[in-house]
Amino acid sequence: MPHNSSARRHGGDQSDGSGSAPKSHRSKSGRPTEENEKKSLSKKLKDVEISVPIVYGTISFWLGKKASEYTSHKWTVYVRSATNEDLGVVVKRAVFQLHPSFDNPTRTVESPPFELSETGWGEFEIAISLFFHSDVSDKQLDLYHHLKLYPEDDSSAPQSTKKPVVVESYDEIVFCEPSESFFARAQNHPAVSVPRLPASFNIPPAGAIESVNEKKRGDTKDHPLSQWFMNFSEADELLKLAAARQQVQAHIVKLRRQLTAMDGQPQQLKPASGQ
Repeated sequence: MPHNSSARRHGGDQSDGSGSAPKSHRSKSGRPTEENEKKSLSKKLKDVEISVPIVYGTISFWLGKKASEYTSHKWTVYVRSATNEDLGVVVKRAVFQLHPSFDNPTRTVESPPFELSETGWGEFEIAISLFFHSDVSDKQLDLYHHLKLYPEDDSSAPQSTKKPVVVESYDEIVFCEPSESFFARAQNHPAVSVPRLPASFNIPPAGAIESVNEKKRGDTKDHPLSQWFMNFSEADELLKLAAARQQVQAHIVKLRRQLTAMDGQPQQLKPASGQ
């Protein structure tokens, strides 16, 4: 049976047809404890923050004629880079906690893309735990996402097997005082936002540090579901704001013309009362 519970969000939700705008949220990852720091990772960059924009969510398809009482939808839950780049430079593995009615409800994905697909009939909350590489953080990050199978705009409308229900959340993971090795590996990676350091900082070249997840491509640019991914990029938001501003300006010009035309019309004087 469906399991409904309140979902805790780290970022702004956005779903198809909902009209809600994405909101940004910055989740600060915990700093490694001193006893767990290795000598090679002990040197930290003070007053430096690295942010990793991510998107997590679900895409669900109605199975149509193939649907049965207990398998009405096929869905995929995932964590991806906001720009669809490879998250393997930061994330080591992802653990998805499904509803206990599933076989093996705790699913671990050891390499990108961090996702899993299932079939079912009920909506429930999915817990997602991200674990990072040893030079990134020894603290896990927990996210929560509510699986949606049915559109919210019109529940009475017939479902389509071609148009899925998409719900995504945007978040930014912030790493305070990153290690030099992490900074060197991530400073030129498109999935990571890295600040410019003063010339006085002496960072070892990235080639001198063992890289991770180079054995296979882990980005989601050519993902089979990428056509349904929502765009959370700043450039896209700026374009939307610019288009909205143009519409407002055009409306103001139209109103001014109407007011000017009204001012040019002769005014009829009404006789004063009592005269």
